[in-house]
Amino acid sequence: MKEKFFDLKKEKQDRIINGALKVFALNGYKRASTDEMVKEAGISKGLLFHYFESKKGVYIFACQYSSRYLAMELSRAVGIQETDFFELQKQMELAKVRIMKNYPYMQYFLNQAFLETDEEAVTAAKAETDYASNVLQQIYAKADLSKFKETADPSMVLKMTLFALNGLMDEYIHQEPFRFEALYEEASAYLDMLKENLYK
Repeated sequence: MKEKFFDLKKEKQDRIINGALKVFALNGYKRASTDEMVKEAGISKGLLFHYFESKKGVYIFACQYSSRYLAMELSRAVGIQETDFFELQKQMELAKVRIMKNYPYMQYFLNQAFLETDEEAVTAAKAETDYASNVLQQIYAKADLSKFKETADPSMVLKMTLFALNGLMDEYIHQEPFRFEALYEEASAYLDMLKENLYK
């Protein structure tokens, strides 16, 4: 983390973070422009590079900040005793909505970071994407898989669930204004339907 960056006022920090998250999320690492980032943040390019030195530095910071913020919100939202797969997923989706109220593009950015193919970006942010993946895996490891029908392969259910939820995110992220509650309600409806059909 760039300690000097956190000496800035919180409102300015968030403008810079949100500008970077939006540009990286919508364009991918290679096509992301620092000119667009500073325009979104309302700062000079010199100030951005003063804190982060390069586009790669901004990307690493964005991954660090996002993975830690995600972990913090998940720890608040996910019940310690919860073992129901679909309830765990609902709690995770609620955490994501809380995140998006402060950082609208953070979850979409993380989704894209997991899929990033640019070698420089993948290598630079590997520790952070691994960290976020491990946090999610620890939650999924709590799920009681015995509730599924014998014909429902849990690994396939997880893959299908994530495809559906990420598809919803992709649909909503391009809408103005971003309707956080509507996204959560639709995601919950999908999860309820899957639970009804895939549990014994």
